[in-house]
Amino acid sequence: MKQLDRLGTGIGWRPEIAAAVERLPGLDWVEVVAENVCPGHLPESLGRLRERGVTVVPHGVSLGLGGAERPDARRLADLAERAEALGAPLVTEHIAFVRAGGTLTASPRLEAGHLLPVPRTRDALDVLCENVRIAQDSLPVPLALENIAALISWPGEEMTEGRFLAELVERTGVRLLIDVANLHTNHVNRGEDPVKALDELPVGAIAYVHVAGGLERDGVWHDTHAHPVPRPVLDILAELRSRTDPPGVLLERDDDFPPEEELAAELETIRATLAAPARRNPRPRAQVTPPASVDEADGAGRASRTGRADEVDTAHEPALHGAPSAPAHGPVPGPGPRASAGTVPGSGPREGAPHGPRPEAGPAPRPGDGAGPGPNAPARERLGLAQAALLSALVAGTPPPEGFDARRLRVQTRALAAKRADVVAKVAPELPEILGTGYRAAYLDYAKSRPMRDGYRRDALDFAEYLLVAGRPEDPVAHRRLTHWWQDRAAARPPGRASRFVRAARVALARG
Repeated sequence: MKQLDRLGTGIGWRPEIAAAVERLPGLDWVEVVAENVCPGHLPESLGRLRERGVTVVPHGVSLGLGGAERPDARRLADLAERAEALGAPLVTEHIAFVRAGGTLTASPRLEAGHLLPVPRTRDALDVLCENVRIAQDSLPVPLALENIAALISWPGEEMTEGRFLAELVERTGVRLLIDVANLHTNHVNRGEDPVKALDELPVGAIAYVHVAGGLERDGVWHDTHAHPVPRPVLDILAELRSRTDPPGVLLERDDDFPPEEELAAELETIRATLAAPARRNPRPRAQVTPPASVDEADGAGRASRTGRADEVDTAHEPALHGAPSAPAHGPVPGPGPRASAGTVPGSGPREGAPHGPRPEAGPAPRPGDGAGPGPNAPARERLGLAQAALLSALVAGTPPPEGFDARRLRVQTRALAAKRADVVAKVAPELPEILGTGYRAAYLDYAKSRPMRDGYRRDALDFAEYLLVAGRPEDPVAHRRLTHWWQDRAAARPPGRASRFVRAARVALARG
């Protein structure tokens, strides 16, 4: 594997702190959310940074390489275009799935609007490896993938996170973006040992490292990216440094931005952690038990930066944009009885499965062609059914698949809804202004049975339509303002009785 150039110490570039980032001393590089920049109209701040020699790396959030379908050709082309526009030495994405359903499972396509964990099974690894090869063939620069934070665990997993990542690197040559804050999150929430994960990682494949802050309450860690980096996360960074000298380390901050002096101090703390002498004896592996009662976690959203009980472990990855379409309203049926099986696809011995090293998956099919024929078609179908059943339970109110902790799924459901409410408020700030203090409760009620169908801007329009169909808000001034807002963006007049009848019929057909 060719060694990447050193990146140094950097920070996540966000519009809210653009001026402060430009003034930070000793800044080597920045990372930008790929979906939030337009190649033809890059922010002036990024242009000034590049003129100074500061490297800019695009960080994607919407590919869903851990999903059952092959990666979308348009999304890959968009990511490649951003890499070239920014002169980036590499691009990064996540080991996660963000959508499920569709043609592969003969069920409605669902969007999570967030990063969800991939089962650590042979099926999932086979599919992921093929998807990674497709992405590598489509990108002009090397690809690195990030480990994510998760609240829920798949039943019947076959590998630890470290072993899963090691096999992924061995089979594809992909590089790794190791988020030490996510290792800490999984340590607290799922009892996974970060030292063991580091022991198993192919540290030579690390492209760079993420460091971020969060908050713990009632035994649940909230990876907020809105709090200072805590000592346990820095300890994991020190453990990693004792094994390798990572090419780059980046501070992530996505909300509640502090004064630039505090950002500079956090970067200096990271530099000091990397420069400290390596420990001769790594700290003992911690034995952490996840919260005995996830009912505690149900209320742990109070630990979030806003103090609202509905915000639970949203992990503050930037919003996923450009989601493909799916049915608009009503509970979405799951993908059939096979998807509810308690065994994760690929877990346990399979008939005819080889022992020892796994064979390569073969040449990558054309990107964006769904499941299609190929050596991994059966694995894709099994994985697709399982992911669709899980996502349907999380965003459409269908029963939880067998083998999952139902209480933890409720916590994750609330987290996804809270994430949607936050992002819709940002992309359509007029809505919370019109609805006032009733915005959040109204949106969360809407989200209970109405999955996101085509990105957050479409979701904002659907939410407004949902309120208008129901004759809300009751205040005539607010109702008139919402009607005008909807008319300006959607249609000549708001939905009436006929639309209501059509939507009810759609729901009835879907349930039948």
